[in-house]
Amino acid sequence: MALLCLLIGVEAATAHTGRTAPGGHEPGGHEQAVLEAEIELDRLAGLLPYAASRTPEQWAHALEELLGRELGFHGLPEDYRRLESSLLQSVLHRRRGLPILLSVVWMEVARRAGAPVYGVGLPGHFVIGFGDPAGSHALADPYNGGRLLSAGDLELLVAGATGTRTPLSAATLHPAGPLEIVLRILNNIRAWAAIRPEQSGVQLWALDFSLLLPHRPARLRHERARLLVERGDFLGGAAELEEYASAIEAMEPGEAEQVRKAARAARARLN
Repeated sequence: MALLCLLIGVEAATAHTGRTAPGGHEPGGHEQAVLEAEIELDRLAGLLPYAASRTPEQWAHALEELLGRELGFHGLPEDYRRLESSLLQSVLHRRRGLPILLSVVWMEVARRAGAPVYGVGLPGHFVIGFGDPAGSHALADPYNGGRLLSAGDLELLVAGATGTRTPLSAATLHPAGPLEIVLRILNNIRAWAAIRPEQSGVQLWALDFSLLLPHRPARLRHERARLLVERGDFLGGAAELEEYASAIEAMEPGEAEQVRKAARAARARLN
């Protein structure tokens, strides 16, 4: 998990600035940045006080004490406006980031220390769990320094992100797999770039990476096609719009026709 997130960080930083993320130095900057981040994760795990065994709550408190209180890892609202908040190397360097990247830090440090740990992708937020997801477990919020969460806390977190407070089902609290985590990180990068036209290269990179993953949403192909048109590749964008229209025509004929109209409009911009 850490290696994949670190590679995403390197590539996204390069797409953004043409330079490697913090820790990278040319030549061989990419490899050095990844190596330094892995060493830092190992170092952080080595700082955890030894214990022969811990309950889920004790694991949560141990990580909160080390990463949250002693080292100051946490998130703030302004972190949502920074690309660095989605890049693991930068989060390790700044000790600030989005919930999912801080959760990756918690999980990687905890895993190295032998904790039974997993991620939980809530609607609009990301937290971690210790223990057995189907049995005795404890949930914590790395964005808020690793504090332990009650069922009521979870509902408030989701309500704050979605505007609706509803009881959370067991399915909502299922452990997030590596690909689910990676796709959410890429979605955050895409969202950051989408509102910044000058960063369309970062958005295109994140889309291309997302499309390499299994079970990715089909709508990403539509987003990529529209982005190509916005970037001035009218022929390429039109061709991909038509491919997408053909893919959805059987299920959504009306939507397919609208996409074909967009393809014709893109080609017309060449005249």
